[in-house]
Amino acid sequence: MAKTQLNVRVDEGTAQAARERALARGVSVNRYIEELVQRDAAEVGRSFVDAAADFMKSYASVFAEELDAAGAGERDPGTGAGSPPAA
Repeated sequence: MAKTQLNVRVDEGTAQAARERALARGVSVNRYIEELVQRDAAEVGRSFVDAAADFMKSYASVFAEELDAAGAGERDPGTGAGSPPAA
């Protein structure tokens, strides 16, 4: 994958901490920062999935009722979904 240079200004204490942690892990400062950002991005993704799962659990009964209604031949006024009424 192509690399892009990113210049970041941080205070000396933060820079020194990054150098020390990278050294302790046996990686470059660049790799250390890259891993931190990737880990943070993954956490955001996990948070989104967790929130979506909580939403689905909270509204599972509402979804089930809607699906049951659609399966029983009722039309959804918003989409027109469902079976047409028997003639």
